[in-house]
Amino acid sequence: MAEVYVAGVGMTKFGKSSQTLTELFCEAAQRALESSSVDVEALYVGVMNPEEFTGDSNIASQITDALGLTGLPALRVETASSAGAAALHAAFHAVASGYYRNVLVLGGEKMTHLSTSATTRILAEVIDREERRCGATMPALAAMITERYRKRYRLSRSRLERILCRVAIKNHRNGAANPYAQFQNPISEKAYFSSKLVATPLRLYDCSPITDGAAAVVLTAERTDVLVSGIGHGTGPLSLRERDTFTSFRATQIAAARAYRMAGISPREIDFAEVHDAFTPFEIITSEDLGFFPAGKGWRAVEDGTTAPDGALPINPSGGLKSRGHPVGASGVAQVVEAVWRLRGASEPKPKREPRRALAQSTGGLGSNNFVTILERAGAPRPGQGAAPVPAPAVSHAPQSKKDATPPPPSDEGKIETFTVLYVTPDGFLPPLALALVRDRRGALLMAQGEDVGHLRIGREVFLRQVEGVYYFTVKSHLKKVREGLKRLLRGLPSLRRKGRQGQGRKKTV
Repeated sequence: MAEVYVAGVGMTKFGKSSQTLTELFCEAAQRALESSSVDVEALYVGVMNPEEFTGDSNIASQITDALGLTGLPALRVETASSAGAAALHAAFHAVASGYYRNVLVLGGEKMTHLSTSATTRILAEVIDREERRCGATMPALAAMITERYRKRYRLSRSRLERILCRVAIKNHRNGAANPYAQFQNPISEKAYFSSKLVATPLRLYDCSPITDGAAAVVLTAERTDVLVSGIGHGTGPLSLRERDTFTSFRATQIAAARAYRMAGISPREIDFAEVHDAFTPFEIITSEDLGFFPAGKGWRAVEDGTTAPDGALPINPSGGLKSRGHPVGASGVAQVVEAVWRLRGASEPKPKREPRRALAQSTGGLGSNNFVTILERAGAPRPGQGAAPVPAPAVSHAPQSKKDATPPPPSDEGKIETFTVLYVTPDGFLPPLALALVRDRRGALLMAQGEDVGHLRIGREVFLRQVEGVYYFTVKSHLKKVREGLKRLLRGLPSLRRKGRQGQGRKKTV
């Protein structure tokens, strides 16, 4: 397999733009081509959903026409919000195989012209249909993962809020130094806590914004100053209720292990990372999944400044998706652009030491289709006898049997595994909306709507009912628990009396 290098990169400013999606792609492409001075032989385009965001399809052909490159092979790649990273990995394979020598990779999306509710609906289409029917959105599911993380690692609500606030403040401060970022002003702790709740415990400043923008990378077989030394790709369950853990992303762990193995390094050889912080807690969870910190310890790295620009391992020095913005198809390519600029010493804030290796991690959907890319300055010293690369989680390659088409009906009781109260709801749902992942008495996990937003807590018992395919839960109050206990006792009295009479009869026979 041939080595693959980065020839040139380019990006538009992220934010609200009057340009069309094709115009954004062309601006990013022209900047990358001008900085590379090579003739490309093919285009790989990452975009999530132009059909619904802009009403356009066949986007790869539109771009080749607009760039005056008609005749070149052009391919669109889509893996939800990691589509840009997916396009870059597809182009990497094309160059590494020797089929092409120079390839243009593009990622982009145009979103700001739609209403928030319409954009929320389109973004929610990448998650499980049954969970959507309950009103679940990406922020809602991210909030439920966050609440489970808080509970598992015994963080108080106030401490979790302070940690998330520090992530948001750090990334907005980083974005303030990035001329391409959507948000270029730092935020204060007061501003963070004054922002509205989106889905408890996540606030507005915990969520990446709706954004327009595009980014471009030219990959080449010709030696340059930046080498793509490792790539990895992994997938995980689409729905939250089919996962064996709610506090990590298996797809990231698989992708990271493969990328480290290919690059021949361990996590400690990485000098900085651009990770998919669509939500502030995802930066923490991803830092653990990448092997930078042990499970449940990533938040400590935020508290002690390890991930700050002047820390031992800067994370999202560009501002990340949180501050740079998140035009969903563009983000995976933009991360690589930012990493290349930093490796070449052409970005702010300046690191304390000269970086040699960078990692970019991109998440598709709710962590169901994830990518890791490792870049290094050509000629960087190879690591010595350091820690071994992170082993990949065991993956069964045999097809897994799906659940029966007609599963048994759920029991009418269960316990809350995790929950949120959603304040920014999709069309057709009124806020505030309580959502919970409930494990019923048979052990099945169900996404359910709450009939009130009070008394929610992990482990709390609930009643369940189903109406037109949607599950609803009601939290058992103390009085309801007493009544339910009495009902069970009364239902059991006849059998107890029969057993008593049978026992008396046996004694008389003796």
